[in-house]
Amino acid sequence: MKFASHFRVAAIAAAVATLSACGSTDEAPSAPTYAALELNIAHINDQHSQLEAIPGVELTLDGVATQVDLGGFARQTTLFKQATAEKKNLLKLHAGDAVTGTLYYTFFKGEADARMMNTVCFDAFGYGNHEFDDGDGVLKNFLDQLYTADCQTAIVSANVVPEAGSPLAPSGTPVHKPYLIKTYDGVKVGIIGIDVAGKTKASSRPLAGTQFLDETTTAQKYIDELKGQGIKHIVLLTHQGYDNDKKLAAALTDVDVIIGGDSHTLLGDFTSFGLSSSGAYPTVLKNKDGGTVCIGQSWEYSKVFSLMNVKFDTQGAVASCAGNASVVIGDSFKRKNTAGTFVAVDDATKVALTAKLATDPRIKVTPPDTVAAGVLAGYTVQVEAQKAKVIGTATESLCLVRMPGETTNRSGGIAGCETANTLARGSDAAQVVAEAFLAASKRAHFALQNAGGVRTPISAGTLTMNTAFTVLPFSNVLVELDLTGAEMVQSLEDAVANYRDNASSDGSHPYAAGLRWDLDLSKARGSRFSNVQVKDRTTGVWSPIDLAKTYTVVTHDFAATGKDGYTTFGKVYAEGRYVNTYLLYTQTFADWLVARGGTVSRPLAADYSHQKVISAAGVALP
Repeated sequence: MKFASHFRVAAIAAAVATLSACGSTDEAPSAPTYAALELNIAHINDQHSQLEAIPGVELTLDGVATQVDLGGFARQTTLFKQATAEKKNLLKLHAGDAVTGTLYYTFFKGEADARMMNTVCFDAFGYGNHEFDDGDGVLKNFLDQLYTADCQTAIVSANVVPEAGSPLAPSGTPVHKPYLIKTYDGVKVGIIGIDVAGKTKASSRPLAGTQFLDETTTAQKYIDELKGQGIKHIVLLTHQGYDNDKKLAAALTDVDVIIGGDSHTLLGDFTSFGLSSSGAYPTVLKNKDGGTVCIGQSWEYSKVFSLMNVKFDTQGAVASCAGNASVVIGDSFKRKNTAGTFVAVDDATKVALTAKLATDPRIKVTPPDTVAAGVLAGYTVQVEAQKAKVIGTATESLCLVRMPGETTNRSGGIAGCETANTLARGSDAAQVVAEAFLAASKRAHFALQNAGGVRTPISAGTLTMNTAFTVLPFSNVLVELDLTGAEMVQSLEDAVANYRDNASSDGSHPYAAGLRWDLDLSKARGSRFSNVQVKDRTTGVWSPIDLAKTYTVVTHDFAATGKDGYTTFGKVYAEGRYVNTYLLYTQTFADWLVARGGTVSRPLAADYSHQKVISAAGVALP
């Protein structure tokens, strides 16, 4: 028995040894390997028809307040051409909102923008919400001009689904594609376009049959589709805002890079130049898999040229991402003389300053591209006469803010607006626009202007028709709504809930004339606004709003019809409680300036709509 038992144990041991030996010869499946890749991405966003440089912008250069010409699309062309010549594997991207904002769009409806963009010849362009401002038909005309014999820019948008037979799908197939595939060093890279869904539907004028699908679900669908084709490297070209890009990165698998727009976000450290920003460039986060995601935005209005460098390892993952968002300026420098007046610097100072700035990648002193400048000149001559018409003077700068306390200063570089985004009063520009609306209405008790409808700050000095059309570039008319005090307060709550609760645009944030309030952004919907008061137009006396009383508010037709989250306004409009004045809101602003003698300044503190503001973090703003 002992012998038999020993034999069985020995046999079992031998079998185990044999199995172990067999196992040692079977290698575990190895992870696929990929060719290492270096990719360079040059990108801009939110151009908004700002094709000319913005003159007289004050930056701190070499520690001294200096006025410069900021941006200008012809300078962007120069930098894109330089990058094409100097950088390997260059991908040129435009993240949307190319149009709407200046007379170049008012008069030419995208033609001037398209011709300038063709001097760069972007690899891909993604829709922004403002591409739909004049409907799908006008957008289609713009896209047709981006596709020429010399430059065939791909239009990418995965979550925009036009109705068959509509302008964006005339033959049943959309004129855009969900993604573009580019090949670099034999390696394929997928570029997927994503437009902001809710904001475009609520804040622009797409056709009713044009669908806007969920951004996250759609992005993951096409990432998976590209993975199924063996494509490992994924770039999202988005237009949904910096915060939403960060959320999207965390919600998706296999995404490597997000190049975005919409929030007009400046990224990078520009404190030495007197500019505030909202984060690092590039912003580096993790995706749902734990892999690295590189995020970039390029501020606004052709002011910044961004160049991102991404290196992928042999596992197909992001090994590193680097680069700079660079502020683009001309070489015309002005500094204050002993009398405190900005004058041109001497030649020696100009040469020395240019040489010093050349060592800092965060700023680029750049000449305009001659070809692009020539293209623009053909349009400029047609708008100069209208632009030059003087309508008034601003005695001080009227700063632009959307939400009081926001991180990026939209008035960066405008003297007197250095801390505008941190103050409770918010937007001077939106406030005076509301004042103009109220003056234009003979029966309104108060006026409302949404923050996003005012596009630029107003610098101190001469105001022209170009100022009016740049500040208020849309084709809106004034509408008077009859509503109760309770409905007006609910409308204010709607506006803030649009971005605080509904993840939509903070362009809905309200400003008013003849109406003021305290606002606590840290509270829940329905309890954010308090101490709401109405100013009597005859006596000038402020008194609490009567929730049961019927008032008249004058606003533009966009907000009046419920756009930008103003759902209560939309309900009132749908019930027929309105009068359309048919007054063009831009002309109303210009007429108001002329009627008051052409001079405008910041309103009295008591007349600002925001009297007290507590931020979302619970901090009282000064």
